[in-house]
Amino acid sequence: MNFFEQQERARKHTRHMLMLFIVAVAAIVFAVDLVLVIAMNSGGGRHSSAHVTMSIFSPGALFLSTAITLAVIGLASLYKISTLRSGGSAVALQLGATLVPADTTDFAYRRLRNVVEEIAIASGVPVPEIFVMEDEPGINAFAAGYTTADAAVTVTRGAIDKLTREELQGVIAHEFSHVLNGDMRLNIRLMGVVFGILVLFIVGQKIAQGGFWFSSSDDRRNNGGIVAFGFALMAIGGIGLFFGRLIKAGISRQREYLADASAVQFTRQTVGISGALKKIGGLAEGSKLGVSDKEEVAHMLFGDGIGYSAMFATHPPLPKRIRAIEPNFNESEFAAIAAAWSEPVAASDMDGSNVSISGLAPVGAATMVQRAAQAAVVADKAAPLPAANAQLHVSPQMVVAQVSAPGKDDYQTAGTLNNAIPDRMRSLAYTLDRAMPLIYSLVLEQAPEIHTRQLALIERYYDATMRQKVEELLPEVAALHPMQRLPLAALAFPALRKQPRPALQTFVLVLNQLIQADGQTSLEEYCLAKLVSVQVIEALDPSRSASIGRNKLPDCATQITNLFAIVARYGNDDEPAARHAYLQGMREVLPDSIAPYAPPKEWTMAMDGALRALDLLAPAGKELLLRGLTAAISADGKVSVSEAELLRTICASLHCPLPPQLDQVA
Repeated sequence: MNFFEQQERARKHTRHMLMLFIVAVAAIVFAVDLVLVIAMNSGGGRHSSAHVTMSIFSPGALFLSTAITLAVIGLASLYKISTLRSGGSAVALQLGATLVPADTTDFAYRRLRNVVEEIAIASGVPVPEIFVMEDEPGINAFAAGYTTADAAVTVTRGAIDKLTREELQGVIAHEFSHVLNGDMRLNIRLMGVVFGILVLFIVGQKIAQGGFWFSSSDDRRNNGGIVAFGFALMAIGGIGLFFGRLIKAGISRQREYLADASAVQFTRQTVGISGALKKIGGLAEGSKLGVSDKEEVAHMLFGDGIGYSAMFATHPPLPKRIRAIEPNFNESEFAAIAAAWSEPVAASDMDGSNVSISGLAPVGAATMVQRAAQAAVVADKAAPLPAANAQLHVSPQMVVAQVSAPGKDDYQTAGTLNNAIPDRMRSLAYTLDRAMPLIYSLVLEQAPEIHTRQLALIERYYDATMRQKVEELLPEVAALHPMQRLPLAALAFPALRKQPRPALQTFVLVLNQLIQADGQTSLEEYCLAKLVSVQVIEALDPSRSASIGRNKLPDCATQITNLFAIVARYGNDDEPAARHAYLQGMREVLPDSIAPYAPPKEWTMAMDGALRALDLLAPAGKELLLRGLTAAISADGKVSVSEAELLRTICASLHCPLPPQLDQVA
């Protein structure tokens, strides 16, 4: 499943949603105008006034009716979207979900956080905020947000109580597919669109109630038209409900198959995702939600939270979803799971820690089979990280295939990276007042004469205490494996974005000052700092962050030339080798218009402009760009670990997340 093709699919779904929305609005406007004409005609008949009757059908009256209806729908949609502008956490909090603390000691919360952190690291994105819907016994989950920088993953209490770690992995990997492939932004827009076309039902309900209950018995007969108009608006709201559910069903179903397949690709086993789906089908609670706002989020849930009819179903039937993963699935397994659920056993996490869940989520014989498969996964230890000076052998085709498509090896590597991060560093990443100093320490140059100037800059913007916090971390940061720097930044991001807006704005300003200090900062530090600052800016106002771009490669020729020249110079010791690497990359991207090799003198400013412009490329253009970057970096036949990390940070800056370890050519 090619990431860039899925980005194009997300764009097509957006156009599809827009067309259906226009049809829905046109139908609602027509219905409102028709009801208004009928109501006014009835009133005009009693006065027997030809003048009044004629005015009923005047273009002015219909224009006013249409304008008011469009305004109500548009303003309602804008209002709903504005309430969600802060991103995924707003959706979770709207549904009454509870934030999972980073330093939680609760077993179920800790297991959930470990799974989410490892999948985020394996995917190459910041760790999202994590929420639990405590009052929901059904098995369900959803991911919400505009970008990976403001994403939030929410699961029900039923999911964390009733699923094994492997099944939870499958569910979270499914949700991360929506995070990575552009589905989340579409989901939030869909919430606003559906609210807009449903608002007339609410208005009609209020009018009908006001006209009937808040009038005297003498006036009730005279208010009959108002009450009738209110009920008519409710009926028209039913049209909106029909189209709203139709839009959600038309967009959501196929995405669920793709997300299931992505979860299998990620975990490289079917037991987890299929086990979760089987428990939904076998247990009485299923995936149903009890929260009142479930209609608004139905299209983004892991399982059907409402129980729609086949026509309006936002999810394919459970048996079909399971058979797409396990072709030999027999629906009798649902009954077996239900019968076995009364036999409690101990739930065990991947590290072997046990906790009794006999009072919470009994697990039967069907799950014991899954536990045997889980034990096999535990036994399959991840390979150690490559040495810091290792040389990798990669191909552009393999790198492109890895973008936003992590596999089991990536998940195991993420687990190794996560577990190898020193406890003190992890604790600092989770702490509100220590996350900023930690990020600053990651982007400082190790050379004393350079980082001394950078520390002075930090002290100028903050104080001596902040400088000391950063300075004392430098030895520990220097001891990190190069592949641990981005994962550590990912762990720190949830605490970082909880800072007040002024503090984050200062943070971004200082980061940019640090990476441009005397032009001495290395390309590695520059890219890491740039990536973090971009993510922070997106988190400040996620609704305004860039969506899928439309620019073409020839439109960005200058920026491509600058980027490739900088990367080629960085990865080679002499100019002939750098020129060769530059040409190798450019032949992949702009073979008919290759500019001479000329690295820009002010490379940080050139890099800023390049990353900003190239992030707006269309998906197909980004795919070719990534092929070219890989060809340039591997022009000498090998890729160092630092070059691989450089490629990852550039890709992340362009919103093409790359897993932590590149697949090598056999």
